[in-house]
Amino acid sequence: MVPAMQAILNIILPVFGIMLTGYLAGRFKLLGSPSSEALNRFVYLIALPALFFISMARVEIGEAFNVPFLIAFGGGILGSFGIAVLVAVFVFPNRLGALGLHGLCSVFSNTGYLGIPLLLTTFGEAGKLPGIISTVVMGAVVMTIGLAIIEADLSADKSPLRIVSSVALGVLKSPLVLSAAAGLTASALQWQVPGALATFCDILGAAASPCALFAIGLFMVGRSFTAGIGEVSWLVFIKLLVQPALTWWLAYEVMVMDPVWAAAAVIQAALPTGALAFVLAQQYNIYVQRSTAAIMVSTVISVVTLSVLFALLGVT
Repeated sequence: MVPAMQAILNIILPVFGIMLTGYLAGRFKLLGSPSSEALNRFVYLIALPALFFISMARVEIGEAFNVPFLIAFGGGILGSFGIAVLVAVFVFPNRLGALGLHGLCSVFSNTGYLGIPLLLTTFGEAGKLPGIISTVVMGAVVMTIGLAIIEADLSADKSPLRIVSSVALGVLKSPLVLSAAAGLTASALQWQVPGALATFCDILGAAASPCALFAIGLFMVGRSFTAGIGEVSWLVFIKLLVQPALTWWLAYEVMVMDPVWAAAAVIQAALPTGALAFVLAQQYNIYVQRSTAAIMVSTVISVVTLSVLFALLGVT
């Protein structure tokens, strides 16, 4: 087996293992169904804020703004999000919050749990910074957009001015946004995070992905995912094919980029849907089943699509 394929399997198979463990724990009643929601709240309110804070605090402000990389990676996100939501309005009509999560599931890459290890395996230390920056973009920017759309949906019965104020308040009071802003401030002020606090955040942050994946497994117990297969297939098509194709075009045809950064942008765009999409969906109890299915199906298929992508990029 070629090294790239081996690396992909070595990283993706444990993801399924954690989801399967959660499913079996629920199936054999080791944990009750409320455990999924409890784990999700732990991730959303405690583990993720710790991860966001320390991640932002460690990113040098100057290094974080690699403009060509941000245009290629961000452009792929925005273009894919727009295509996904535009089609969904006519083909899969739903409330605004669900449409926002539809778009989120179509572009939110599992950059932290899958992407950074893949980039480090492929490019060594040269892949670390683009991996961190793309993870920050996903967590601090894309998640914030998703939050804003959901908050707008929940405030739809108010006047336009009150909708704007409600959305702003809902986003600003989010623990994810607050923690990212605190970390960014620490970085801008060049504040050295004390060792004990950094370790505290590292330990809590490391729990975010496995707990979210375990909660997905618990949520799956007793539920059928055959309904909405057309919509899920569309989400996976956008996530694994359209988004990396748009990013490829921007990285290689439009922008003048370092080869490692260009490849990293495309790889991060081609990753399956991240578990945090489920975290946000369950937090607001909107689009939970579809987001779970999108995460599962895209992760399975990504074994093939990522292997093809690595071959096209000349990574062996």
